[in-house]
Amino acid sequence: MNNTILLIVGGILLGVVIGFIIAKTLEKNNASKLVREAKKSAASILKEANIEGESIKKDKILQAKEKFIELKSEHEKVILSRDKQMAEAEKRTRDKESQVSSELNKSKTLNDNLEAKIKDYNHRLDILDKKEVEIGRLHKSQVEQLEVISSLSAEDAKAQLIESLKGQARNESMAFVQSAVEEAKLTAQQEAKKIIINTIQRIGTEEAVDNCVSVFNIESDDVKGRIIGREGRNIRAIEAATGVEIIVDDTPEAIILSCFDSVRREIARLSLHKLVTDGRIHPARIEEVVEKTKKQIEQEIIEIGKRTVIDLGIHNLHPELIKMVGRMKYRSSYGQNLLQHSREVAKLCGVMAAELGLNPKLAKRAGLLHDIGKVPDAEADMETPHAILGMQWAEKYGEKDEVCNAIGAHHDEVEMKFLISPIIQVCDAISGARPGARRQVLDSYIQRLKDLEDIAFGFQGVKKAYAIQAGRELRVIVESEKVDDQKAAELSFSISQKIQTDMTYPGQVKITVIRETRAVNIAK
Repeated sequence: MNNTILLIVGGILLGVVIGFIIAKTLEKNNASKLVREAKKSAASILKEANIEGESIKKDKILQAKEKFIELKSEHEKVILSRDKQMAEAEKRTRDKESQVSSELNKSKTLNDNLEAKIKDYNHRLDILDKKEVEIGRLHKSQVEQLEVISSLSAEDAKAQLIESLKGQARNESMAFVQSAVEEAKLTAQQEAKKIIINTIQRIGTEEAVDNCVSVFNIESDDVKGRIIGREGRNIRAIEAATGVEIIVDDTPEAIILSCFDSVRREIARLSLHKLVTDGRIHPARIEEVVEKTKKQIEQEIIEIGKRTVIDLGIHNLHPELIKMVGRMKYRSSYGQNLLQHSREVAKLCGVMAAELGLNPKLAKRAGLLHDIGKVPDAEADMETPHAILGMQWAEKYGEKDEVCNAIGAHHDEVEMKFLISPIIQVCDAISGARPGARRQVLDSYIQRLKDLEDIAFGFQGVKKAYAIQAGRELRVIVESEKVDDQKAAELSFSISQKIQTDMTYPGQVKITVIRETRAVNIAK
């Protein structure tokens, strides 16, 4: 049993050993076969690699040759360019050398010429010195001979000559000064006229339309009875509340409101319109409506002032001054609406200041405020001139010194200290003196023209005198036998001074003196 087991185990071990040997033998054969195949594959790969390497080697060699040829070509181009630049530089250098050589030659020639001229100049100086000595000697000899001939010393002769030359120079200088003064006057007048004319042409003007009455239109005459009221109590209440005289006459569908104060007249007109529209007309209602209308007018005055300063481009004006500007709408001066006049003066001042190179905004400000002293105020002293009063108000409300001085000086109450002051005065005169701006009484107007002519007749040699162009010009015809050309010029000046001293007038008066000479013969 044990032997059998041993035999079996021994057989199994023998089988295992034989199997292992057979497996190793087969594995060795397979490995040999794989090695042979690998060798064959490696040989094939090496062969292909060698072929491909040779091909790449040939391509690289060709590329290297092409790159070399390309680099060689570029290098040759660079060398050629450098050679060309060097050739050009050498050419420029040769040209500059040639130019420098030419300049050196010229400089040498100039130096030679200069030395020759200096030498000649020195020679001439020597000659001139000798001639000067000779001339001095001859001059002294001639002076001695003249002193012997004229029995005068050289100093006396010199004094007489200087005195003669002084008189001649004085006459010539007086003639020159007179010519210069006349030319300056002509130029100044032309420039002043040009500035004033351009200023007036650029500003639109309106004629005076204000008066002391207003017409209130009604739909029918039945309304008149309601306005009058029982025993006239309504009309008395209206007159007492507004301070306006109400005239109810036979004029159809109209009632006349009469008052010198435009504000009160406007309050009465608006109050009547509200009462008639509402239909309730009695004393209590009248007082209520008038009070509301007064507040409405006060607010409207402020709005008018604000619109005015905005239209003129004026800023930072005190509210009280704005209110005064608004009240100008309901104020007239010599029949000219004060607000229209002030706006016109402000525009004229702005244009004229711009023409003269001054501050147009400051000139507009002064032009608008120049007549605020004419606006009535309860605290104002009515005996103070309106220019001074306006200046005081402007100072009170913080206006600049230029504006205050222009307001106070526009009627010469105070001295003018700034350049805009005469501009305000001139523009005020232009606005007030233009045709249609202000109404005048016919009798005073005719009397003024007659006074102009009478002044002219007060001088000797005046034959005729005519005041024309609404008193802007006085033409004087003189007798040629009694007045020559020089006296005619003096007469024109004397008449102008007389008018300036004895009369008050807006603007300027031109005096034209005409002297005519006639030679008359009769043929028989």
